[in-house]
Amino acid sequence: MIRVLAPLPLLFSLPVFAQEAPAPDAATAPASDEVVVTATRTPVAADRVAASITVLDKEAIDQAQDLTVAGLLLRTPGVSLSSNGGFGTATSVRIRGAEADQTVVVIDGVKLNDPSSTGGGYNFANLLVGDASRIEVLRGVQSILWGSQAIGGVVNVVTPLPQSDLEGSFDVEAGSRDTVSARAAVGGKTGPLAWRVGGQTFTTDGVSAVAPDFGGREADGYTNQSAQGRARLELATGVSAEVRGYYANGRVEIDGFAGDSLEYSRNREFVGYAGLNVDLLGGRLRNRFGYGYTDTNRDNYDPARERPKTFDAAGRNERLEYQGSLAIATGWNAVFGIENEKSRFRSVSPSGALSDPVPEPARGKAELTGVFGQINGMVIDGLTLTAGLRQDNHNRYGSKTLFAGGGAWALPWGTVVRASYSEGFKAPTLYQLFSEYGNQALNPERARSWEAGVEQRLFDRAVTLSATYFERRTRDLVEYIGCGATPDPLCVIPGTDIARWGYYDNIARAFARGVEATVAARLGSRVTADANYSWTEAENRSTGSAYGNWLPRRPRHTANASATYSLPSGASLGAALRWAGKSYDNAANTTRLDDYTLVDVRGEVPLSPKVRLFARVENLFDEDYATVYRYGTLGRSVYAGLRGRF
Repeated sequence: MIRVLAPLPLLFSLPVFAQEAPAPDAATAPASDEVVVTATRTPVAADRVAASITVLDKEAIDQAQDLTVAGLLLRTPGVSLSSNGGFGTATSVRIRGAEADQTVVVIDGVKLNDPSSTGGGYNFANLLVGDASRIEVLRGVQSILWGSQAIGGVVNVVTPLPQSDLEGSFDVEAGSRDTVSARAAVGGKTGPLAWRVGGQTFTTDGVSAVAPDFGGREADGYTNQSAQGRARLELATGVSAEVRGYYANGRVEIDGFAGDSLEYSRNREFVGYAGLNVDLLGGRLRNRFGYGYTDTNRDNYDPARERPKTFDAAGRNERLEYQGSLAIATGWNAVFGIENEKSRFRSVSPSGALSDPVPEPARGKAELTGVFGQINGMVIDGLTLTAGLRQDNHNRYGSKTLFAGGGAWALPWGTVVRASYSEGFKAPTLYQLFSEYGNQALNPERARSWEAGVEQRLFDRAVTLSATYFERRTRDLVEYIGCGATPDPLCVIPGTDIARWGYYDNIARAFARGVEATVAARLGSRVTADANYSWTEAENRSTGSAYGNWLPRRPRHTANASATYSLPSGASLGAALRWAGKSYDNAANTTRLDDYTLVDVRGEVPLSPKVRLFARVENLFDEDYATVYRYGTLGRSVYAGLRGRF
């Protein structure tokens, strides 16, 4: 079952929140079987978190049987998705109607973003579930702890560290369109060393990226190979060193503007981390010193051209950080830190003719230093208040100060009340500043948001209900402006007299508000069910003819529901439903995307205590739908496989 902050027990008596400080790390495993939240950069009992969070543990991930992280996220409240075709094509995830590049994605404590991409955000196309043991979705502005870009929310993916001498897992499955996925991981704990490594390979013939109604006939295939690992070495009492790594290499066939083509794209991502953890004052002060590195390379090819390569881009981030966690008193914790991030990018689009020289790539770099602090305090029994400040210094935009505050009140009769206010900003990306369409006069995007919610647990927590209302106002949104016949001095590449197709500028304002409602129920000992509904009104508030229009590709209404029946033998049967209301593909709201309903069914049978046979049918009724105009989606799909845990 997907866990929204509703069916969660009180954890106020846990020692980790009293005599010892929590570990200052978003990749920390929970200290117990209870549900805690690590996307807040330290493990915190869920009932003490003022923001809205959904937690998917390993049981929920396995039960859903989704191959991609994006597929899992789509089942959670407030999340919408758009994709330019089937597996591997450009995939955007939006939280609460924010821009896709306003979401921070974290794998094992390291932020993933591509400085060479248009908005600097993360493309979920290549992120398979892999060895993920835990995924958290933190909704709303989170810039205090995560800095620039965290306006929509944070997605935190954590891989496991072993707890026994030797352990491992595997998943192998195959299905429609010659889809095959194989994943394995192994690890162990020997003396002071804990380690785990894993890998996955995925291939599918796919569907046409361009929908059949628009001339798409040939299938566009996708392959992906990925590997990840982490190790932790205890050097002395309270001192440990840790390394983590993730690599993915994907190749996807894409269609051109005119329809079917031989074009394809390659994407390579590497994420690395090395850190030192030092506990002082008997564990009351915990310190983490870390270095994070991300490197993304994207290349597009068209074999029909004389020069096949059509696009070449690379982005790199280097991040130095210190984070501390202090146990002030029972129920009072503080997290604080300083981080320095250096980003670089290059991008070039060569001509198709070999006689034309490859132009000099556009290049750019930026440096951002942030200092932050946040305190959590239980002022009275059950009432936790949170307040935080962040000071960011950008080498182009100077200093920005942000504030956030909130509270969570767990009442004795099973009610939890939450409210929070937060501020955020997002610096223009290197592509928006320095590419052939760049504008170095851009200002950062700014946002303010607030939310309030309540949860109620009934019948000894067999039933949990929750509802949250939020609002967010965003200013100085960076938008692409096309150049037309009207003279515009910005329609020339700066420093030259060369005309360009368009440029980026701060012209947009947006307003979003919404309601997220969830219910989770345990019906006897055999049946579990959950459902969520989201109303997200995301509108353009810029002056002009588009004022009041829906922001593109954001359904105003979405809903999910799932149910699972467990048999005495250990087998299970389940079904899931996803409904999305209408949306619009363009800012003018002239191109409508119709509403759709998807139904999945799934089942599992234990073959032994450690091996299970599973199968599922996705899009059972073969619904024809689109999340992006002109682009195809998967029809009915059948998969089956084996899963092992040892």
